[in-house]
Amino acid sequence: MGSEIMSRIRPVLDMRMLKMTTDRKRITRSITSVFRLFSGLIQNTFLLMREGYRSVSLRFKIAFFVVVLMTCTSFGLYIITVQIMNNYLQNEIIKRGESVGKSIAATAGFSLLSKDLLSLDNLVFKAKASNSDMEYVTIVSPDKKVMVHSEMAMSGKILPVTPGKLVRKSQDGTTVRESSGSSGSFFEISSPIVFMNKSMGSVILAINKSVLVQAQGEVRDKIFIVFGIILILGTIASVLLASFLIKPIRELSFGVDELKKGTSTSPLKIYADDELGKLTINFNEMSSTITEQQSKLNKYARDLEEAYVSIVRVVAAAIDARDSYTHGHSARVSKLSVLVGEAIGLSTEELKDLEVACLFHDVGKIKTPDAILLKPGRLSESEYEEMMLHVEHGTSILDKAPSLRKYIPATRHHHERQDGKGYPDGLSGASIPLFASIIAVADTFDAMTSTRPYREAFSKEEALRELVRMAGTQLRADLVDVFVEIIDERSGGHLPVVFARAV
Repeated sequence: MGSEIMSRIRPVLDMRMLKMTTDRKRITRSITSVFRLFSGLIQNTFLLMREGYRSVSLRFKIAFFVVVLMTCTSFGLYIITVQIMNNYLQNEIIKRGESVGKSIAATAGFSLLSKDLLSLDNLVFKAKASNSDMEYVTIVSPDKKVMVHSEMAMSGKILPVTPGKLVRKSQDGTTVRESSGSSGSFFEISSPIVFMNKSMGSVILAINKSVLVQAQGEVRDKIFIVFGIILILGTIASVLLASFLIKPIRELSFGVDELKKGTSTSPLKIYADDELGKLTINFNEMSSTITEQQSKLNKYARDLEEAYVSIVRVVAAAIDARDSYTHGHSARVSKLSVLVGEAIGLSTEELKDLEVACLFHDVGKIKTPDAILLKPGRLSESEYEEMMLHVEHGTSILDKAPSLRKYIPATRHHHERQDGKGYPDGLSGASIPLFASIIAVADTFDAMTSTRPYREAFSKEEALRELVRMAGTQLRADLVDVFVEIIDERSGGHLPVVFARAV
């Protein structure tokens, strides 16, 4: 029988012995690693001292800075973490007290109405017995007269007002105060008793802060140990890091400064074949390429910017010289179109392109004769055909500058119609470019709300009604819908319902 028991126990003992041996080896390896770490640190310190005061001073300055930074950071994080945990523990204790108080208040209303003091006393007794950190639990009338109290001697007396700092007050009237008494500091929580919309009194309970202080102390000690370990390991790591990285980092820093100033002449020195060494090699190659191309790129950028600005200025001056209405019209169309673009979710770059396209959409009118452009009455059929050519003239003008060709679709097609009856190409539906469709809506609205020699300006209501009528035939219905919403919002939402919706 004994041999059978031993045969069963022996494997267990063998496993425990094996585990103890493994643990001893692991501990031995850990101790050896720590010893090697400190030995290497001491060895590096002597090497640094031997390399010269200037180099050692810089490295130790960096290491000292990192250590101070880590110390301050760790201390700050420690304070913040402790404060957060203290607030969390305090809130949990207060929440528990509020929960108990509200639970009693919810039950006590009916008992107060029926004057069932035995039931109230039972509630108070259970709450006090279930929470050892509660100083007292009482139910008082609206005039603060004690009806039941966990201390029988207080029954029938007026509950004295406890001075203290108000911690918080809930919307339902529950208040929490921090006070102190003969037994120490405590939280006094008062929850109103409301039954059938009538105030019946209050449930007042006090929770001793001793449990909170004890819990805060335990948490604070644990957090201090964790941050202490982090600080020690971080200090060791920072010293080693400063020792090994200062040379290539200093070299790279020098190279960056030279590159920034545009005075880079010779390649940087490579100290090792590690990642920093490869980074230095790549930096040398990059520096050479950047230095070579920088002057060319700067020249190209200046030329391009000057050309673009010059074109915009020339076009704006030409339009202003022909007809001041056209200039004001383009600016207003641009503003309205950008609002529509924002509403449908165009990107920042797309909005910039849309704005410029609006400024150029009538640029072809530069070639339109004054007799037609400035005619006070309605145009004849032949004059209207000449006026329609302004979109093709605009295309021709923009095509001469490669940087402006991207605005041609919007300029050429902003008079196309959804039903295909527009000009110059008779496009319809989705084949009309988006920018052209947006400009068409804004252009039509501004034209109708502007005074012309041959007619008075439409009101906003009349113009919007006309836009809604054109939706789906001349203009894109979804864009008209968006446009109507924008004008309605900018008018304070006072437009008649008849304008909402185009779709």
